[in-house]
Amino acid sequence: MKQENEAKTMNIEVNHATVIERPILRHLMELYQYDFSEFDGADTGPLGLYDYPYLDHYWAEPERSPFLIRVDGNLAGFVLVARYNYLTGVKDTWVMAEFFIMRKYRHQGVGEHVACHIFDQFPGPWQVGQITENPTAMAFWRKVIRRYTHDNFQEHILNNDNWRGPIQAFISTSSQPSAGYTRGYFPD
Repeated sequence: MKQENEAKTMNIEVNHATVIERPILRHLMELYQYDFSEFDGADTGPLGLYDYPYLDHYWAEPERSPFLIRVDGNLAGFVLVARYNYLTGVKDTWVMAEFFIMRKYRHQGVGEHVACHIFDQFPGPWQVGQITENPTAMAFWRKVIRRYTHDNFQEHILNNDNWRGPIQAFISTSSQPSAGYTRGYFPD
């Protein structure tokens, strides 16, 4: 029997979601929006769905990129990356538009691993925002970005038409041009 503190090896994959995989991401988006309704108070529509209105844009607009996350071959979440700037409203900065790790895979290092991989894939200026109603997300992103940048980031607290809450701004200088990503991972 393994001890609880013994590191478990996980195979984490982050792959661009194809058009064929759009329904998979749409289903995961419903789980994400259900989780997030705790913070934003969203209700489902008449068909019992939250229906994320921008999802189809991720396969039609070049400044948006959808990714699926798998752990040991099992779906574990998704990432939506877009170009935007919460400070100016201009599409000149990478943003983590949506980031979802299924509950089963949280608190195991999967989220940090995926976030750092995504930052590496999109070099240049980044902004990651959280709503103030979600203190767990604020703590997670501050920790991840602090580690990723070696404490070289700025935080802005916004309350404007573009965003309400903290934004971490930093520069990613890494780039790995691979379309997919697979790596064994050993959490702390």
